[in-house]
Amino acid sequence: QLQFVESGGGLVQPGGSLRLSCVASGFTLDYYTITWFRQAPGKEQEGVSCIDGGDRSKYYADFVAGRFTISRDFAKNTVYLQMNSLKPEDTAVYYCAARGGSAGNRWYDPYEYYYWGQGTQVTVSS
Repeated sequence: QLQFVESGGGLVQPGGSLRLSCVASGFTLDYYTITWFRQAPGKEQEGVSCIDGGDRSKYYADFVAGRFTISRDFAKNTVYLQMNSLKPEDTAVYYCAARGGSAGNRWYDPYEYYYWGQGTQVTVSS
């Protein structure tokens, strides 16, 4: 059975850092596009960052560019999201999602993905 388990969320002060992990089981991450999404209360789900399953390109939303870094450890079948210089507006539940092949320029569209984790809460507050 294909599953994701996210971890690494928590409470952090503004300017702090967290590293989220997304461990896959039941399949290998090779050739899957993996994307981190987030959803804050009362807001729509939004794409944060993506590793493309085709050409391994990495994509970032404008609001996290330069602060967040996505990476993948094939040996551990895990995708990470390193989040630095966190802001209160980064507060949300963060999810990882997967789809086979490339999502191309639709990487940020949640309807492109068919496998989802349960999410991990990130709260940025002083």
